[in-house]
Amino acid sequence: MSRIEELPDDFDESINLNDVPPAIAQDQPQAASAAANEPIFPINEERLKEIENESSMSKLPPTAEPAKKESFEDTLAAMDKIPLFMTNLDNAGDENGDNMLLDALTALQNEGTRADVVSNFKDMGNEAVQEKRWIDAKETYTKGIAVLYAKEDKWDQPEDPEVEKKTLRRMEELTHINRALCNLELGNYRSCVLDCATTIKLNPKNVKAYYRSAMALLKLGKVAEAEDSAARGLEVDSENKALQTAAKKIAERKAAVERVAARKKAEADLIRKKNLILSTALRAREIRTRKTDQPPEMEDAKIRLVPDPLSPESSVEFPAVFLYPMDAQSDFIKSFSELHTISDHLEYMLPLPWDIKKEYTISGVECFMQTVTGGLIKAGKKLPLLQILTGGKVEVVDEMVRIFIVPTSKSAAFIAEMKARKTN
Repeated sequence: MSRIEELPDDFDESINLNDVPPAIAQDQPQAASAAANEPIFPINEERLKEIENESSMSKLPPTAEPAKKESFEDTLAAMDKIPLFMTNLDNAGDENGDNMLLDALTALQNEGTRADVVSNFKDMGNEAVQEKRWIDAKETYTKGIAVLYAKEDKWDQPEDPEVEKKTLRRMEELTHINRALCNLELGNYRSCVLDCATTIKLNPKNVKAYYRSAMALLKLGKVAEAEDSAARGLEVDSENKALQTAAKKIAERKAAVERVAARKKAEADLIRKKNLILSTALRAREIRTRKTDQPPEMEDAKIRLVPDPLSPESSVEFPAVFLYPMDAQSDFIKSFSELHTISDHLEYMLPLPWDIKKEYTISGVECFMQTVTGGLIKAGKKLPLLQILTGGKVEVVDEMVRIFIVPTSKSAAFIAEMKARKTN
């Protein structure tokens, strides 16, 4: 016998709780011996043998046998026979090519007159719309429209052709306008506009068609067309709240577009005016300019009039580059005023950090510029840039003035090299 006791603080851990206490062992020796030798429940040995024989001879019924483990391909093949999951009609049938579920659905879709079938598709589409299953609804309406326009007449003949004709026309309007809603919700705005156009052709007083067309056109950025659609709808129903809201949104967008267009036009006009004044100023100074197909990247550096680009009395500033051809180095000057000299810039640029031999000093260099014909002119270091550029002997290419800075001791070699390049 085992026992469970709460352990006191002075508990002797050497005691084995599974041992029978001495008092109990002395009082009940015979009872313990009898309990150890007798079974808890009596066992019928003969009945036990009969049960073992019966279980070895019996088999599970077919429905209770373990299910056969199917492969992934088998599962897909089984699903392909269910209309909701099927992806290939060729595999939809059983070994005889039959599929009762598919046949039932097909019969349901083709049962009755053409108008009945279209009406069924319309109703199913409406149910999908209620659940906001836009893709399913769109496809269902499309099937109804396909039935409307099908050349093959495989449906029951109507009892009253005139009623059938009216019903078909009504179904044509409803399926198109309902599909327009789906296309609008799905972002198929051009398709929405086409469905609305068909609806309006069938019924020029269909207010929903004007509203949905206006919203789709607005999404496409066709503000003028959206405004026209909303206006036509309000002519039909001036109290329609949805159209009134759409017209307000369109008016707001139109105003915003007009503000942007006005700002862009003002900016373009200002740029044209600045360019015209600058061009006039350059012609007045007899400064030649030319642009190539591959101008250098200069960010916002360009020829400009300062301080006022709209005043012909402002002075002209040029981006310029000092080229040191004998050492393959260069310095970029963002704004070189026509009133400044080459020396004005050399004064803060010299000495050059890479000029180890100290060859570049204001008095120890000569400056050259290329002529229009490819020759060279010697540019005076203390002449204003305007005086060097005036007269048309040199030209400003791609809005940048190029000046060669050469040590006096190497000028002859530089001139000879440039002449050789011109000859070649």
